[in-house]
Amino acid sequence: MSRRIHRRSLSAVPVVPSRDAASERQGPGVGGAPCAGVACRALLAAAALALAACSALPDKPQRSISYDFGPGPLAPAATASASTAALPPITLADLDTAASRLEGTALNYRLGYEDAQALRPYATARWTQPPLQLFRQRLRDALAEHRTVLGTLEAGNLAREGRSSEVLRISLDEFSHYFASPTASSGLVRVRATLLSLSPTGERVLGQRVFVVQRPAATADAAGGAKALASASDEVVADMVRWVNSRR
Repeated sequence: MSRRIHRRSLSAVPVVPSRDAASERQGPGVGGAPCAGVACRALLAAAALALAACSALPDKPQRSISYDFGPGPLAPAATASASTAALPPITLADLDTAASRLEGTALNYRLGYEDAQALRPYATARWTQPPLQLFRQRLRDALAEHRTVLGTLEAGNLAREGRSSEVLRISLDEFSHYFASPTASSGLVRVRATLLSLSPTGERVLGQRVFVVQRPAATADAAGGAKALASASDEVVADMVRWVNSRR
């Protein structure tokens, strides 16, 4: 009797499945370590592809910087003296940009130590206007501190009235950031000025002069070149005004 009860007790004990069997019933990816490894490898591969795609994108283009000669005088000019107040009006001739090789707005440089004949433009730097126009504006402001500056139309009216007037014509022959060596550079400006007397009978040359000025650049880049060229231009303008005012 006791033996039969013992057998029934053993048959009532639940059978616990092994770990392998439980994994098989649960199916793939549910609590299975091998499936988790596959998912990690897939994520890593996707991340690698994303990084490769980002590195293949082109770099953001650099924005071009525009330069001029600066704000100019920050205070009104001093009152003209009696000698300069008696100076006759002068006409600043119109620009013939078509005949100039510097009619564009490129900020140019020359490598004098390598090939001084090659005029190269900076890729990400330009002038706000052609250099000849920037120079003319500076010159007109400087002349106006000593005498009246007329336009070509006003000069023509004076000639038709039988009155003579002086005319100043300028030609910008060189305007570049000149590198004497990789570390030494300057702003190089060369301007030809012709002073004429305009009368009803025609034009008469009063004088002609070439102005050449170099100003050292603080840095060997576009910013340093622009600042040196503006400084050299101001020096040429000052020399030219003194020369014009002395031709009496």
